[in-house]
Amino acid sequence: MAKVGIIGGSGLGEALCQHGGTPVTVKTPFGDPSGPILQSRWGQTEIALLNRHGVGHAIAPSSVNFRANIYALKALGCAHIIASGAVGSLRDRLKPRELVVPDQIIDKTYRRSGTFFDEYLAAHVELASPFCPVLRQHLVSCRDAVETTVHDGGTYVCMEGPAFSTRGESEMHRQWGGGLIGMTLMPEAKLAREAEIAYAAVCLVSDYDCWRPAPADLDKHELLKEIIANLSSATAFAIGLIQAAIDRFDRIAAVPSPAHTALELAIWTDRKMIPPAAREHFGPLVAKYL
Repeated sequence: MAKVGIIGGSGLGEALCQHGGTPVTVKTPFGDPSGPILQSRWGQTEIALLNRHGVGHAIAPSSVNFRANIYALKALGCAHIIASGAVGSLRDRLKPRELVVPDQIIDKTYRRSGTFFDEYLAAHVELASPFCPVLRQHLVSCRDAVETTVHDGGTYVCMEGPAFSTRGESEMHRQWGGGLIGMTLMPEAKLAREAEIAYAAVCLVSDYDCWRPAPADLDKHELLKEIIANLSSATAFAIGLIQAAIDRFDRIAAVPSPAHTALELAIWTDRKMIPPAAREHFGPLVAKYL
């Protein structure tokens, strides 16, 4: 039976975890995840809910233990992950309170551990399409379940943070072809691929990035209220979309994802040179190959 991991980001993490479930603490060779993982069931599908930023949004993007989070979901048997995150829009057409299911990422992070395989062996996964095409299209196909626009595709620029972009950076990201700006989908998507988990994301548009100045008559307090209201609405829509995707998951549960065999040709180290300790260290990540 399929088990789907759901990673809640800004706005969605706390809301999703209010659905309840059985908390499970998972120990990993990469440290502790962001918090306990709630195991539950929506309809006929088992799910594992993880709040990326921890209880009370206490973990900043650069401090999230992405390796532990992905490892924990893999250890619990998740073959698919639906992630979420609040984003700024870099395009007029991507409006606040709308949802985007991105198809590309530009990674600008530099402080985060971006691979599981930094010892014992060398592995190079293919990442031309960083989001699983099967899971991504499934999310898009469920857009009839929500009363907002769900955009099919867009390039997510993942910045380090925690400060937001300068105006010059925002304009540069637009010139690069970016559609969304956020701080959390990398190295999460990359690690999911290394773990052979099909990964896709629902992005919640909270505002336009600073390339598009806010109205001059809107002071910063009113602007923050507006952004929070946008995020609240987008959160409700995102929960509806993810709920529909889980309710209809039987449509794709048996469909192979390219991610599920990502390591098949990716381990370049001579097997005879890989020590027995590697299998113990990596556990479920490499069990079928070593």
